[in-house]
Amino acid sequence: MAKPIVLVTGANGFIGSHIVERMANEGYSVRGLVRKNSDLSLLEGINVNLVYGDVTDAVSLASAVAGVSIVIHNAGLASDWGPLELFMKINFEGTKNLALAAEKAGVKRFVLLSSVAIHGFGAPGMIDENAPINTQGFHYSISKWEAEKWLMSHFKSSAMEVTAIRPGNVFGPKDHTFIEKYLDIMVQGKGGYVNGGMSKTCPVYVRNLTKAIALAATHDQAVGEAFIITDGLDITWKKFTEKLAAALGIKNPSMSIPFSIGNIIAGMMESVYLFFNIKNAPLLTKYRMNNGGKDYYFSIDKAKRILGFVPETDLDSAISNTIAWYKGKHGIK
Repeated sequence: MAKPIVLVTGANGFIGSHIVERMANEGYSVRGLVRKNSDLSLLEGINVNLVYGDVTDAVSLASAVAGVSIVIHNAGLASDWGPLELFMKINFEGTKNLALAAEKAGVKRFVLLSSVAIHGFGAPGMIDENAPINTQGFHYSISKWEAEKWLMSHFKSSAMEVTAIRPGNVFGPKDHTFIEKYLDIMVQGKGGYVNGGMSKTCPVYVRNLTKAIALAATHDQAVGEAFIITDGLDITWKKFTEKLAAALGIKNPSMSIPFSIGNIIAGMMESVYLFFNIKNAPLLTKYRMNNGGKDYYFSIDKAKRILGFVPETDLDSAISNTIAWYKGKHGIK
């Protein structure tokens, strides 16, 4: 009997490559959607069949979804800087293009990677899926919410089953966008906190995330539901950073900036960059300040109750694995 085919979009990226590895290890035939100019180094040694296409090009998706049972839509623009039009083109229109192509091809289950960012920063207490949506005007958050909202509404009565995963701050080996840059700054002695690092954060180790994705891809009760996925920890940025520093064998960061001051500086930087139409992100953005300076703390009770999700890797092991990868990449003994 032929193995069910799973299509993973953004397969060559940090999260995508881990999803591909997880699904291949669980016995699926994995197809990875990548663009023709993609760096494929993170897929080395992983059993995956590559197809070329782009979620913003609807015509290129028909062959990618042909014969597929499950689509895991991971591709997207994950950034705290850029015009809303670009975020909407990739994260919203791209999701529509792929989902409609998947439905036409007879795909059974479509899993969207959304984000806890749609709930906003600074809400009191522990947040769950029933909390109000509050994008706070951040372009990334807006595009993610619009994509999830459209998907859940459009396919409510469709034969194609849909579900959404809202990850927290994902980290782990091969993470070049967040954790590697964060560790680089720490190693250089330039690390610091917002409000002393006392705000709560929501780490999720990438292999714990892929476990939840695999469960959502097959569980009957996942249909039509969204699930917040973190490591389920009550942890501050200071505690998380101190664990990273200890594993690296370096001093803890000592610098700190008050949120109110940092947010004003970030706003000024953003205004200058926008005025001069600078494409690269400024050193400080309001999104970064909010992520580091306001509580960002979520419940995973729904995923535990419905999916049977329990993080399989504890924080100390996750950090140890991540630091081992970082040291190996940078030649640190």
